[in-house]
Amino acid sequence: MLIDSSTSAIVTGGASGLGLASVKALRDMGAKVAILDVNPEAGEAAAAETGAIFCEANVLSDDSLDAAFEKARATNGQERILISCAGGGNAKATIRKDRESGAVSIFPTADFAQVLTLNAVGTFATITRFAAGAATLEPIDGERGAIVCTGSVAAQDGQMGQAAYAAGKAAIVGMTLPIARDLGRFGIRINTILPGIFDTPLMNRAPQEMKDRLNAMTVFPNRFGSVEEYASLAMELCRNSYMNAQAIRIDAGVRFAAK
Repeated sequence: MLIDSSTSAIVTGGASGLGLASVKALRDMGAKVAILDVNPEAGEAAAAETGAIFCEANVLSDDSLDAAFEKARATNGQERILISCAGGGNAKATIRKDRESGAVSIFPTADFAQVLTLNAVGTFATITRFAAGAATLEPIDGERGAIVCTGSVAAQDGQMGQAAYAAGKAAIVGMTLPIARDLGRFGIRINTILPGIFDTPLMNRAPQEMKDRLNAMTVFPNRFGSVEEYASLAMELCRNSYMNAQAIRIDAGVRFAAK
């Protein structure tokens, strides 16, 4: 798919980190971009910085998503690219035993469901709205649209305390192929990126000792990935029309230990 000034794109979670890097990469190629994010302050700032537009959106609210897509299309036209970066997680063990009392507590089901829903259901809800719109477009070079989802290497080797996060990201990986099969007849492709350790604002707040330990887990290079490296892969997955139904790790060879 050619990405130029005639291309419209939507990036969820586009106000920071991997999403913002993707917005910048798309804008560098001339694309019209709508940032969908739940954080209005960061979203407006990112839009001002990049020349994109901001549409406040909660991926877990049908009404919010519908309104955001409507606003994006009213300004930029029907999008041909969706990059889905909205998501998140927590760190809680499946069960815990209090060292003093010996009492055993469980991972609250509601907390598990919230993380799973944010990652899997939120991503799927965004995809359905994009695909319904892209299916109405005339094909260009045989295709109508391209989707890039964001999983995590935790989907394949999650650490202790990552049950909910790993499940949510694994669900994104698991639905990539069936969605590709559903959308192939409409000329829409979908791929998922599984990032390793990246220099997002969240990771950069970690103590240096933790950063050093994480960097030591990579094969080479022994550093965090840059958000620009994620965005570069996302752009290639949009441009390369033979890439479809893939889950691709970008992780410097990291394989997480149990903890």
